[in-house]
Amino acid sequence: MHENRFKSGFVAILGAPNVGKSTLLNRLLGTKISITSKKPQTTRNRILGVLHRENAQFVFLDTPGVHRASQPLNVRIVDVALSVMADVDLILLVVDASSPDLESEKILIKALKNTQTKVVLALNKIDQIKKPALLAQMEAWHDAYPFEAVIPISAKHGTQVEVMMTAMEDVLPEGPPLFPEDTLTDMPERFIAAEMIREKAFRLTGQEIPYAVAVTVDRFTEKKNGALIAIDATIHVERDSQKGILIGKKGSKLKQIGEDARKEIERMVGTKVFLKLFVRVQKNWSRDTKALRRFGY
Repeated sequence: MHENRFKSGFVAILGAPNVGKSTLLNRLLGTKISITSKKPQTTRNRILGVLHRENAQFVFLDTPGVHRASQPLNVRIVDVALSVMADVDLILLVVDASSPDLESEKILIKALKNTQTKVVLALNKIDQIKKPALLAQMEAWHDAYPFEAVIPISAKHGTQVEVMMTAMEDVLPEGPPLFPEDTLTDMPERFIAAEMIREKAFRLTGQEIPYAVAVTVDRFTEKKNGALIAIDATIHVERDSQKGILIGKKGSKLKQIGEDARKEIERMVGTKVFLKLFVRVQKNWSRDTKALRRFGY
């Protein structure tokens, strides 16, 4: 009888750093909204992605990785993640089955016990684990918390992602769509452009550049009747040595960051992009509350 009633709701994707939350969101949406890199703490803001299905609409909030934090930036990041939990209809907890992060998982389970929200658990990266180990983990999670469902998946390969979506759809409340069908995200293009630049800076500098990178978009203007978008962006770092690493020999590293980011932004906006990058040193910004606010944290 209820079969064709439409369902809709907000879903928080929660988990420790690096468990594959952003990869999963990008796979579900079929497009790249959330930035991914091998480094923890890549996602710092709540990124909204809207998934339209035949009988349901999922509005995803991609939260920063939850971990034990002491620095002001990291404390703020974790607060953002946990504050989302009370405002949503469903929590999708993503866990890395191939290398459990016990400390973060403890924090998460404790936080879940303080919420009335329904939770579906996705055990991710099952392509990297043997079956007996996976079964043992599933059992341990079943004992740890009364999840609506526990689904082993691989976000990277798409394994069992549809099974997970069906389980989530079962739990969503009935209701009309919350967004028009062509909505993909509520994040402005200039925000996503800044995130894409930040991701390239992360990926192309290896271990040398820690999380002391913030990007601000200083100009985002359409030219030639929308046929070209001109973007000026500043990459902020905390030390001169980091600036040197980002710029590289004769500017080669910055050029490469700019080129990779430009191609990706062009894919997003569907037009030609002219991108100019600057690097600026702002001493210890990640410990400075004013700077954190200015950079949108």
